[in-house]
Amino acid sequence: MENGQKINCTVSTCRYNNKNEKKCMLESIQVSPTAETNTKLPDESMCASYKYEK
Repeated sequence: MENGQKINCTVSTCRYNNKNEKKCMLESIQVSPTAETNTKLPDESMCASYKYEK
């Protein structure tokens, strides 16, 4: 990743999560707003790059 940045992740059901290191294996992620939310808290956004690990 550019500038040595990392994407930390603890979502165990995501196929891109390296569960041992608790980090996302993607080069980048897409962050999207959640519907009808205006709390000014983290729940206003979500990782749109999420894929369920089957």
